[in-house]
Amino acid sequence: MSEQYVNEPMLDLFIFESMQLLEQMELLIIANEKSSSYAPEAINEIFRIMHTIKGSSAMMLFNNITTLAHSMEDLFFVLREDNPQNVDFSELSDLMLEGLDFIKVEIHKIRNGEEANGNASALIKSLQIFHATIKGQDSSTIDRKDANETPSHGNDTIKQQQYYISKVRTETTALRNIFQANLRFEQDCGMENLRAFGVVNDLGDLAEEFYHIPKDLDHEDSARVICEQGFTLLLKTDRSLEDIHKVLIQTISLKDLQLTQVENSELFNDLPIERRILLEDSPMKVSITSDRDPVANENEEKEVHTSVSQQSIISVSVAKLDQLMDLVGEMVIAEAMVTQNPDLNGLELNNFTKAARQLRKITSELQDTVMSVRMVPLAGTFQKMNRTLRDMCKKLNKEVQLQLIGQETEVDKNIIEHISDPLMHLIRNSIDHGIEMPSKRETKGKPRLGTITLEAKNAGGDVLIIIRDDGEGFNKDRILAKAREKGLLQVSEDEITDKEIYNLVFLPGFSTNENVTEFSGRGVGMDVVLKNIEAVGGAITADSVAGKGTTITLKIPLTLAIIDGMNIKVGDSRYTIPTTAIKESFRPKLTDVIVDPDNNEMMMVRGQCYPILRLHDIYRVQTEVTHFTDGIIVMVEQDDKTLCIFADGLIGQQQVVVKALPEYIRNTKKVRGLAGCTLLGDGSISLILDIAGLIAFG
Repeated sequence: MSEQYVNEPMLDLFIFESMQLLEQMELLIIANEKSSSYAPEAINEIFRIMHTIKGSSAMMLFNNITTLAHSMEDLFFVLREDNPQNVDFSELSDLMLEGLDFIKVEIHKIRNGEEANGNASALIKSLQIFHATIKGQDSSTIDRKDANETPSHGNDTIKQQQYYISKVRTETTALRNIFQANLRFEQDCGMENLRAFGVVNDLGDLAEEFYHIPKDLDHEDSARVICEQGFTLLLKTDRSLEDIHKVLIQTISLKDLQLTQVENSELFNDLPIERRILLEDSPMKVSITSDRDPVANENEEKEVHTSVSQQSIISVSVAKLDQLMDLVGEMVIAEAMVTQNPDLNGLELNNFTKAARQLRKITSELQDTVMSVRMVPLAGTFQKMNRTLRDMCKKLNKEVQLQLIGQETEVDKNIIEHISDPLMHLIRNSIDHGIEMPSKRETKGKPRLGTITLEAKNAGGDVLIIIRDDGEGFNKDRILAKAREKGLLQVSEDEITDKEIYNLVFLPGFSTNENVTEFSGRGVGMDVVLKNIEAVGGAITADSVAGKGTTITLKIPLTLAIIDGMNIKVGDSRYTIPTTAIKESFRPKLTDVIVDPDNNEMMMVRGQCYPILRLHDIYRVQTEVTHFTDGIIVMVEQDDKTLCIFADGLIGQQQVVVKALPEYIRNTKKVRGLAGCTLLGDGSISLILDIAGLIAFG
């Protein structure tokens, strides 16, 4: 790859657009494969996607992607134009998905700053053989060297420094059509000069000669000229206006296209090198609309004018959203520091209080708006699971369908990135471990087709993601035997509940799969899922009914950035508890405190006993409040487990900005039970408590 033509914004745009198109195409392939045929609309869309990727990758000089995309595009061109009947759609899907995987790997290399040097020659050969087969040709005549040919795009073309570009100069008296095209791109789409080069590149095989303005597409100023005046082309070709229009209308981020046929053939040859291509004053031109017969009324003026409505959605870098979120967080802290300033204590400032309320209202609305901008539907993440299911069913010879519920549920962008891999592992686990072979399902009276349901729904300040299958469920006896073998049982087997047994599978090194397969049985995986979910402040639970199926529930927060918290004090220290975890708070009575034979303190609340956790003991904080009657109890709950936290007193509820703990605390001291820290209105630091970690203390 030649670095002199590639800069970071252009590279980011290429990666973003290509990945969006690849994901869209993958869904199309999987959806059409299920119906054992490809709908005409899907064929047209896939052809358009591969055409776009071919052009953009050629523009970026990634020739191995260009060559493969060109072969895939050719295949769908035949499907679109010839409508062949002897198509093995299963093999077609395999080839297309293999091609997508290759391009994804190359783009991943590009994103990491590596060279996109993958070799797709074997896959291209397979595509050419399939292409020849559906065309009814002899595939044995295909020469392997064809697979390695690289289109002649790139450095030589883009570096031309003149108006006139000719791929082939041939003396011929054959009638040629001359067209003038003016293209305008979407406002703020970026890289207009490179998009214009992509247009030139797409027309390279159709036009014998052409001029374009601006002349030097490699120069940065050309992007500004194209923004202001559009991109103008004059080309000579033996193709029809419809052919040229089909190519140009597929230009990505196209806002407006005007295509005109010029009748004066001498005009092209006599066009001086100094003159710009502005032919509006030419009396001898024919404009043809795309919805009328191009042959009829040749002397009558008709016009192709294609307008694409202005997009109301723009793409924004996640880094910019993170920066905006940080600034809003700082503003929330600053607002608290102003309105809760200790210097204001005892002062009666009516006007200040009124202004402070207005400031708090605006800050809250701004925060909600920024949060909503960061929210992303789970649909994209859920849809990716179709590919995992499709590949595994093929390799394991199982029949499974995936039901998606609640795809419109939204979570923070950062959380999406953390849950994608855990979800994929859980789906693979359900297919490999849970769903039985079709013949075995039939003997049990079940339908041959197994079902995995992926559901998302809101639950207060959290989102629940439920993975449910109708397989054989967990084997409780095998889980217990494995736990006994590894010494993982902390209590006697008589006291452990079924749900606690099932949740043992999330412990490190725990696997009941006796055979190591491509998908499971290595003793790792479920514990990694648990760590990833806990990393975003979530939790995971499992439940199962033998012979009926398994349900795994992920509980994840809507966002990681700003939370509602209750501030408490212990001595001179401050702690924050997420309000979503708080059940109630009260001043305890000494008669409600129970001490068991192991000297563990318990609190009796409405006939139920719950463990008590003294924060001053856990974190070794000096405080004069050590008697229960002098302090306060905050009852918290997570994953159906309840804990009573003992503190000196409550400070008050406040929205707090979550900041990461210093590396010293996270890695060196390894202090448990802390999720982060925040800055309070008086400038003091408060540690945010991790309720799941504290319950582990109990």
